[in-house]
Amino acid sequence: MSFLSRFVPASLTLGTTYALCESSSWSKRESTISPIRCVDGTTVVPYRTPSREEQIKRLKSETFDVLVIGGGSAGSGVALDASTRGLSCALLERSDFGSGTSSRSTKLIHGGIRYLENAFKNLDMEQYDLVKEALAERGHMLKAAPYMNSPLPIMIPMYCHNWYDPILIPYYLIGAKVYDFVGRLQGDSGVPHSHFIDVEEAKFQFPMINEKNLWGAIVYYDGQMNDSRMNLHLALTATQAGAAVASRMEVTKINKDKEGKTTGVTVRDNLTGKSFPIKAKVVVNATGPFSDAIRKLDNPDVQPIIKGAAGVHVVLPDHYSPDKMGLIVPKTSDGRVLFFLPWEGATISGTTDSETEMTEEPSASDREVNFILEEANNYLKLDKSVSSRDVRAAWSGIRPLVMDPAKGNDTKAISRTHVIEVSPSNVVTIAGGKWTTYRRMAEDTVDKVIEVEPKVKDGKKIRECITLGRGIIGADRSGVVAGGKFDRINITLRDEYHLPKDVAKHLVANYGTRALQIAELCQPGGTIYYPSVCNTKYGANRLHRKYAILEAEVVFAIRHEYAFSAQDVLARRTRLAFIDSDAAEEVIERVVELMGNELKWGSWRRKQEVNEFRRWLKTMNMEDRNNNFGRT
Repeated sequence: MSFLSRFVPASLTLGTTYALCESSSWSKRESTISPIRCVDGTTVVPYRTPSREEQIKRLKSETFDVLVIGGGSAGSGVALDASTRGLSCALLERSDFGSGTSSRSTKLIHGGIRYLENAFKNLDMEQYDLVKEALAERGHMLKAAPYMNSPLPIMIPMYCHNWYDPILIPYYLIGAKVYDFVGRLQGDSGVPHSHFIDVEEAKFQFPMINEKNLWGAIVYYDGQMNDSRMNLHLALTATQAGAAVASRMEVTKINKDKEGKTTGVTVRDNLTGKSFPIKAKVVVNATGPFSDAIRKLDNPDVQPIIKGAAGVHVVLPDHYSPDKMGLIVPKTSDGRVLFFLPWEGATISGTTDSETEMTEEPSASDREVNFILEEANNYLKLDKSVSSRDVRAAWSGIRPLVMDPAKGNDTKAISRTHVIEVSPSNVVTIAGGKWTTYRRMAEDTVDKVIEVEPKVKDGKKIRECITLGRGIIGADRSGVVAGGKFDRINITLRDEYHLPKDVAKHLVANYGTRALQIAELCQPGGTIYYPSVCNTKYGANRLHRKYAILEAEVVFAIRHEYAFSAQDVLARRTRLAFIDSDAAEEVIERVVELMGNELKWGSWRRKQEVNEFRRWLKTMNMEDRNNNFGRT
């Protein structure tokens, strides 16, 4: 009997068939986990994540109603929406889920307070509608994964250098109140009201703020998320709804019948090098910045519609921001926004709307990083200036904007809304939009799929979209594990599994109810105990001494989260490479050792994996490309 089975009836009321712990074909011990009977009479049936081999077997044998190309937030959202409506669906990703833009965001769930300002300034209904839509979706995301997504207060400092500057205080406060009001019009906004604070309160809430000429601050609320894990959990939830999902599947051809209509795709399995066809009635192109590449695969003569805008971010130590307060500067010296946000025990600082070239591995340029650091010194008051020595990691993400020739090519002028295009062959492209609106993008896309190809119904009863407000995997959807109060699981991890407070908090924030299964990996006597990630004297091993990430998470990522490389683990299952590139470098060999043992890698493959990760890590830390950059 596992430790989980022993303590649950006495300590925690569990629920129905939603995933608390998941068995897997990776391990005989895990495949024999028995259903857990609870004190309320219900039974938890462990959800078993289908193996990649099982998924590929389905891809080869079935004809799908919808085949989605792209495993980012939009593609994973489409797969979840289609599957929950009753459509058979396949989701293909050529690299790893969320490996592109969806893991390189600002981590904010937001309506776009500056878009609202532009909407009123320019009487632009399109921008206003975008804000309304995004605020409605902000509420959804906070409900869908409350263990991972949470409200975040953000301070807008009010500096007065000229006699007319005080006018800006009521201007921004009214704007924030209108932002609140529009959010509440869309339903439960999930965040508190905005308010004004005086100088003393601003200094208390954000002690490192530069107080010279500061008259106070506006505090408003948006949401914050762990983007790559949110993306992954959408894909995993889609598998629960019946979708066949597979990463490392690259589409090389759009297959068509004699009338030129889509019949599916040909893919290359990037793990084996083998190619095979997949049959589908409709193909959805949800590849973000690379949408034009798939459009050209469908029709070589098509004109491009995507323009990339880079969001450049640097990661600073946690003392550059309080734990529970962000700061945003609405207009820097070049007119862009600058932000400082607490995240995963660090501080993210960055800006948006830099023009960029399309690339699979975007990196932060010296010019952009230096601009961020120079601007940071204008708004932070510290013992010493912010410098390149403080940068723990730096990255860039490409946001795909849909071009409108009437609005010019300036990325700040291009529409932020999403666009759905249907090609003559019935390839449906979803482009534009942003992370916060992924669910609405998915709903609109599936609506369009049903409209353009009635055959997907094929006599089946297709539901209306049911994803709004619905929880995803780990969210206690039945309401009987934690009932939305994940502190119960946090306490359980500490009291029953004897995990440190910071580790328990980290596990709940990243896995929700599934945190208990990771704890089981470190529990002697448990049905899935994995002794190599646990020290008999000190308990669960940390992956790095400075962070709450456990070695057990590496094993869990392989068995239950489709991780196949060290980059998958260190960049997107854990976020260590995004938080601290030096720390990621220090643990790479241990990660490869654990992965090699699970995946049966030989010595050559292990060495190759270490070298490949180190090569990729150069894109996350400019120290290797510029001797003046990085810590010493």
